[in-house]
Amino acid sequence: MEKMELVIATKNRKKEKELAKLLNGLNVKILSLRDFPDMPEVEENGKNFRANAIKKAVATAKYTGKVCIADDSGLEVEILGNRPGIYSSRFAGEEKNDEKNMEKLLRELRGIPLSKRNARFRCAVAVARPDDRVKVMEGRCEGIIALKKRGSSGFGYDPVFIVPGYNKTFADLGPEIKNGISHRARALKKAKKIICGIIEAQENS
Repeated sequence: MEKMELVIATKNRKKEKELAKLLNGLNVKILSLRDFPDMPEVEENGKNFRANAIKKAVATAKYTGKVCIADDSGLEVEILGNRPGIYSSRFAGEEKNDEKNMEKLLRELRGIPLSKRNARFRCAVAVARPDDRVKVMEGRCEGIIALKKRGSSGFGYDPVFIVPGYNKTFADLGPEIKNGISHRARALKKAKKIICGIIEAQENS
């Protein structure tokens, strides 16, 4: 029997690579939105991470006719009233520039000590089928915003997010450790069980 095709609803190569690594071990053939260049862009206008993940997953599953996994994640900084939140990827503008986003964040936190820079990464992962069935899992990771960027791996806000138990940023820790403790890893661990169930059902049908 051929492997089930699973679509990751992203065009971001770094996110695709990270998600594919987290999904390692599943008996699937992984595709991404780069394999469907004509698919219309899905407007992420939900009021929370969960709503955006569902919208992306359902739209992609319907368009492709395949099982789809979509995530929406972001950074919440307590002293900023949990901003940037769902606007994390476009905090500094619609062009979604990681460097500019981090620069804006550090600028807004200038003069604030580490003891008051508590933050968390949150992630919602939706698994959708073409028939509109969808399930959502969530994960989170607590941390502190660094005073300056540290490390060279990862993407997004990884260079400014310190994981207290390690006293290193995600970008310092590297993918091996990050992929075991991150918000996305925690949500994907739950999602893998859902996908395994779908694969098993298809094999037995």
